[in-house]
Amino acid sequence: MSRAKAFRDQMAKGGMIVAPGAYDCITARAIERAGFGAVYMTGGGTAASYGYPDYGLLTMSEMAENAGRIATAVSLPVIADADTGYGNELNMVRTVREYEKRGVAGMHIEDQGFPKKCGHLEDKEIIPLEDYVAKIRAAVSAKRDPNFVVIARTDSRAVLGFEEAVRRGKAAHAAGADMVFIEAPQSLEEVEAIPKLISAPCMLNLVWRGKTPDVALADAERMGFRLTILPAVVSRAVLGAADAALAELSRAGRHPKPLADITPAQGFRLAGADEWDGYRTKFRDPLPNAAE
Repeated sequence: MSRAKAFRDQMAKGGMIVAPGAYDCITARAIERAGFGAVYMTGGGTAASYGYPDYGLLTMSEMAENAGRIATAVSLPVIADADTGYGNELNMVRTVREYEKRGVAGMHIEDQGFPKKCGHLEDKEIIPLEDYVAKIRAAVSAKRDPNFVVIARTDSRAVLGFEEAVRRGKAAHAAGADMVFIEAPQSLEEVEAIPKLISAPCMLNLVWRGKTPDVALADAERMGFRLTILPAVVSRAVLGAADAALAELSRAGRHPKPLADITPAQGFRLAGADEWDGYRTKFRDPLPNAAE
């Protein structure tokens, strides 16, 4: 079964899937160990792992490669940020194919101009609706696995208003998008209205101290959202823990006590050592009837 089919099966059961954000294999495996239903490859976190802000500075191949590494490291479906599709309809077709062949379950694409910005920053540029719809159609047509999930994201709320964002969400769904993602609604009333107005599977993005009001996951599910991502919940925790550990190292002049008391062997096991240790002897066993 493809990861896309597994994700579709989860959606068919009803309720809401929660996908915390991962930017590498270590954080993706932590999400899987925690028991969540999917992993979200955060574009902002991926850019930061390369040493860049979320300003559209990474190429399609860099993003697709990271999505593929994460998909290989976990058994969960991976939903990935694909920014603007990295160009026009031609680029969009290739982007879908590259993400799909790397085992990603789905991806979201947005209506910003290029280079784009994080959806919770100011001064975004929005492309014309007809260009956006054409790119959605191109993405849908490029799918080789019919279960691959195309999520249409619109960043138009901040620039053109909530009504236009809803209009674009509806147009994207009519063009074949499997799910609609209206980025950065600015009030609880807008958040609650989105699933009702779109009448399609909807995704919610929760960013700490971002433009979207803080919403409990149970409330988001009650409102009718089918997928909620938390892109920075892990990366910001990692940054805070790293800064605290390094400050303590500088202050104390000795190895600080880690937040999680994990031995070197346990750390390697979290990275998959049990599977790989089995290969040390597996292929040394005598073949059946080898002595005859």
